[in-house]
Amino acid sequence: MNKDSRILVAGARGLVGAAICRALAARGHENVLAPPRSALDLRDRAAVDRFFADERPDLVFMAAAKVGGIAANDTYPADFIRDNLAIQTNVIDAAHRNGTRKFCFLGSSCIYPRLAPQPLNESSLLTGPLEPTNQWYAVAKIAGIKMCQAYAKQYGFNAISVMPTNLYGPGDNFDLQTSHVLPALLRKLHTAKQNGSTEAIVWGSGTPRREFLYVDDLADALLFLMERYDSPEIINVGCGEDVTIAELARLIAETVGFRGELVFDRSKPDGTPRKLLDVSKSRALGWQAKTPLADGIRATYDWYLANAAQGLAS
Repeated sequence: MNKDSRILVAGARGLVGAAICRALAARGHENVLAPPRSALDLRDRAAVDRFFADERPDLVFMAAAKVGGIAANDTYPADFIRDNLAIQTNVIDAAHRNGTRKFCFLGSSCIYPRLAPQPLNESSLLTGPLEPTNQWYAVAKIAGIKMCQAYAKQYGFNAISVMPTNLYGPGDNFDLQTSHVLPALLRKLHTAKQNGSTEAIVWGSGTPRREFLYVDDLADALLFLMERYDSPEIINVGCGEDVTIAELARLIAETVGFRGELVFDRSKPDGTPRKLLDVSKSRALGWQAKTPLADGIRATYDWYLANAAQGLAS
């Protein structure tokens, strides 16, 4: 990654894209292309083709996607599979046709089978049924991985596919209808504290285990892999540790200062029982996460407080 490389961050306004832009800026990369959705709709093939023909990015970080938690995936399955297939197909193909030297595709830990052996090794892909609550998003992401591998095989396209675990951090989505579990709990428990509530409802039994990676750690990993990894085979990125949803809820309650009772609503779906990534492959290359969960939650909550007051945190 030369300092003069033209670098496209697709999805630069999102959680991951914004973190990538911060990491690039910190390392002195000034030739960064970060078009907002209003300027470039990645679902529009003609618009994507025009952009790549005009800008000719050397490197592409594919951080654009339609994402959401269990509720959003269950409510809008058609949107999740349609939009993600369109976005990634348009960008991967345009990058190849317009001379992009290296492409980094962002997948998700939800690509793995629901009951795959833990921790989730890259070899578990396509070895069993997916988690039903997010299968449409997962199928789209698997298609993106296979498209990158197909272009590598047929055209020699240098495309890597990175599978991050559950992400959180500054700039997250805090909308209770569409957000993931950590930001949803943070907002819910903050609101409960503000309202003086004596209890707060947490979806599910609290027993599923999840791994959480601070988004700036992911950005650091992506720049590391863009420089040091060239295989079309997928690679996991995570912290290598997980917690139960109940433990997460208690940690967030402590962070925000909510002292009421946590009530677990077992009528709501739990999702996959456990989702911990095997990160031995990325660690063998020399990368490891740096931010402890408690520190990351505190930084995320500080960002939420600062931005909620300005109406910028949904």
